[in-house]
Amino acid sequence: MQVFSTFENNIFLEIAISNLEKVGIKREDIYAVPLDNREESRKIFDTLHRSDGISLIDIAMPLATAFSVVTASLGFELKWGPIYWGLIGAIGGFITGLVIRLIIILTTNKKKRQLKGKQSEVILIVNCDINDGEIVEKILWEHLALGLAKVIN
Repeated sequence: MQVFSTFENNIFLEIAISNLEKVGIKREDIYAVPLDNREESRKIFDTLHRSDGISLIDIAMPLATAFSVVTASLGFELKWGPIYWGLIGAIGGFITGLVIRLIIILTTNKKKRQLKGKQSEVILIVNCDINDGEIVEKILWEHLALGLAKVIN
């Protein structure tokens, strides 16, 4: 039987491995494989097949509405009239909101935009007997495994 589990790279992984050895699992039957996590920065603009959940127009649309209302009301006294000035205000407000949102995104996430939550950093593979499977599973869950799977040979 093989037990696969994922861990963050911390002290709980080392403790889990030592507890597995104390239970009687041989050192040769325990494999720890480090993962290469994504380090490239995430893209700002979404595509058709991928979205990161960050909206660029959540500030732009309300500003476009507010600017168009204000400039349309001022347009009654200006030469081009309220319709043209309302459209000019809507475009100006939208561009202003878009620029504000881009500045916020680029300055707050300047470091490294990673996925939210905990990330798996190590895969631990344990070869054991079917009788020891429950004990191994219990030890791994107690030491904060992020995920676990069993394969019976």
